[in-house]
Amino acid sequence: MVVDNKITSNKSCGYCCTKLVKLGVAFGQNRILEDVNLHVHCGQFTAVIGPNGAGKTTLLKAILGEVPHTGHLHFIDSAGQRPDRPLVGYVPQKLEFDATAPVSVRDLFAGAAGRRPVWLGIGHSQSSRAKEALDTVQAGHLLDRKLGQLSGGELQRVLLAMAITPVPNLLLLDEPVSGVDLSGIELFYQMVSQLRRDYHLSIILVSHDLATVAQFADRIVFLNRTVIADGTPREVLSNRAVRQAFALPPEMALSFPEIGPEHTNGRGCISCNLEKSP
Repeated sequence: MVVDNKITSNKSCGYCCTKLVKLGVAFGQNRILEDVNLHVHCGQFTAVIGPNGAGKTTLLKAILGEVPHTGHLHFIDSAGQRPDRPLVGYVPQKLEFDATAPVSVRDLFAGAAGRRPVWLGIGHSQSSRAKEALDTVQAGHLLDRKLGQLSGGELQRVLLAMAITPVPNLLLLDEPVSGVDLSGIELFYQMVSQLRRDYHLSIILVSHDLATVAQFADRIVFLNRTVIADGTPREVLSNRAVRQAFALPPEMALSFPEIGPEHTNGRGCISCNLEKSP
């Protein structure tokens, strides 16, 4: 599958690199994350896997600024600047809503824009941008569909379209295909991969589906309160702790190349500037 329609209103992601240094999160005496060191290069598709309770969703919340943390969280753009907060797109595991309410996808975009009451509808320019974003994920025909009429895969594609309006510096996906059928899962990941290539997006995906994400991610991080394994799909699938956690046969790693895809933005990854960061 190739995404032919590109968003033209904001095409630059700013080549955002993200670096976590000794990051920790605790709620009272309960330490969820500790000493997490992670460097997500610009344009890299990183999948974070791990058992339930490993802190995967908490990691995304820390990056989003929704939970306090210790340690350092750095961002850097293509000009070598450190913005306080880059533009971050986010796709949740699921959207809670009343399926009987007469709310359409167009209404959802209007509510996200937040510039006028939803009942007044969405302006022409915003409607055009919404349609453009939906076309990018092959969901333009859903603009006037009621949310309660959408399948799980359709709803997640709508949320993905919202997350890239405008095109973000960093895209976070929290188990975005939970409850989606197999064909919908593959289509979703193909679209995310294409968006990464088109806009050099930095992507962090949380997932339990190791076998599938290994086919699309450049890099896999096995998290269990801290980083246990980090590398290409083949490297991580060869790790004993990962094989034991997911009951994987040793030969599974051999189905992946020794060297995973390496992203460059045409000028080389600027993230080396972060190596000197404290």
